[in-house]
Amino acid sequence: MSDLIPVRLSDFDFDLPEHLIAIRPARPRSSSRLLVATKSDCIDARAIDLPNHLRPGDRLVLNDTRVMPARLTGMRLRESAAGETRAKVEATLLEPCADGTWEALLRPLKRVREGEVIEFSNDLSAVVERSGETTVRLDFNLKGSDFEVALAEAGAMPLPPYIESRRPADELDRQDYQAIWARESGAVAAPTASLHFDSALLAGLDRAGIDRSFVTLHVGSGTFLPVKTDDISDHKMHSERGVISESAAAEIMKTRESGGRVIPVGTTALRLLESAADADGTIRPWKGSTEIFITPGYRFRISDALMTNFHLPRSTLIMLVSALMGLDRIREVYVHAIAQEYRFFSYGDASLLLPGE
Repeated sequence: MSDLIPVRLSDFDFDLPEHLIAIRPARPRSSSRLLVATKSDCIDARAIDLPNHLRPGDRLVLNDTRVMPARLTGMRLRESAAGETRAKVEATLLEPCADGTWEALLRPLKRVREGEVIEFSNDLSAVVERSGETTVRLDFNLKGSDFEVALAEAGAMPLPPYIESRRPADELDRQDYQAIWARESGAVAAPTASLHFDSALLAGLDRAGIDRSFVTLHVGSGTFLPVKTDDISDHKMHSERGVISESAAAEIMKTRESGGRVIPVGTTALRLLESAADADGTIRPWKGSTEIFITPGYRFRISDALMTNFHLPRSTLIMLVSALMGLDRIREVYVHAIAQEYRFFSYGDASLLLPGE
C-alpha cells in the first residue's frame, strides 16, 4: 500500500436528499439504474446493460457470502425471590468465535447480566457471557446445522440502519437482501452490488464473453460504522473474514495474463482482492482477516474497475471509490447521480467505475 495522502473527513461530505435513499430494491433486479463513469463521461444505463460496457475476456469477481438472519428478538429470563421475570431483548449476531460462541450486540445491554438465559424461540436459546463494553458473547444451545436451521426460523435479516429507521425487516427482505448466488453463510450485511444481478443479466454476460469468479468476504456490521476522526488516517478499520480459493486465484491470474480486466462487483470483493494481491498484482489462494483501509493515494494492485452502489457521505466506502476514480472525479459522478435522482445505498442503484477509460 502506498502512503496515505492526508485528507480530512469533510472532504468526503455531500448533501443527499432523503427521498433518494432506497428502502426497497428495483424489480426485476437488473432493471435498477447503472451509472457508467469513465474519466470524463457519465452514461446513464440499466444494470441489464452491463455487458455492453464491458469487453469479452473481462472477469467479474463476485462475493458469494450469504447473509444470516442475524437479528433476533427474545426474552431474558431472570430468577428472583419473587419468581421468574421476563424482559424483551434484541440481539444482532456479529461473528462466530473460536470457542463456538457468537459475539453479539444486545439491546438493552445494561440490563442483561452474565449467566442469564435468553429464549429466542422454542428451540433456540443462549447463555449470556460478557466480553466487552459494547458487545457480549452468546453461547447458544444448538450448534452446527441445528443452529442454522433454528436461526433461519427465529431470525430476521439485519437491514442497514438507514432502512431499519424507516421500516422493519419483513419476509421480502429474506430474498431481496441476498445475492442469487449466495452460498457461504457468515455475513451480517449484504454485498449490495450483487443485488442487481438476476438470471437475465447473467445470461447476457455469458453471451458477451464476460467471465466470472467467486470469492468470499463475510461482511460485518462494521461496514456501517461511521468515521469519527477528522484526520482519516487515524480511523481504525473494522476486520472481516475472507477466502480466495485456488481455482478463483488461477482464474483471475489467467484473465490478467490474457489482457482482460479484473472487475470486482462490490467494495467487499475489491477489498478482499487488494488484501490478497502481491505488490505486482499476483493473486494466490488466501484465507484470513482483512482490515484494509483504502483512501486516496492508494495504488491498486489487481482491481481495474469496480461495480458498486452509491455510498454514504463521510464513509470508508466513499473514500474507497475516491481512491479509485480520484476525489474530484467522484464528486462529479455523485453530483450527476443526485441530479439524475439515482437511488442510494444498499437497495439503491449501481455505478460502474472505469478509471482507465
